[in-house]
Amino acid sequence: MRRDPHLKLCDLLDELDMSRAAFYRMRARGQAPKCIRLPNGQLRFRRSDLDAWLNDHEEAHAC
Repeated sequence: MRRDPHLKLCDLLDELDMSRAAFYRMRARGQAPKCIRLPNGQLRFRRSDLDAWLNDHEEAHAC
């Protein structure tokens, strides 16, 4: 069984084309993807959680 890859915060920010400040504002509002906080305080994001979050925020009509 393959492990679900984990993304670092910088990888997530690159993928979403988002600043760190914007991400933390979104996280404070409870609107960010689920994350894992490591003992050293760093955040990791499961690829499957990010994909699910993106699917949940997909609009019915293209922009």
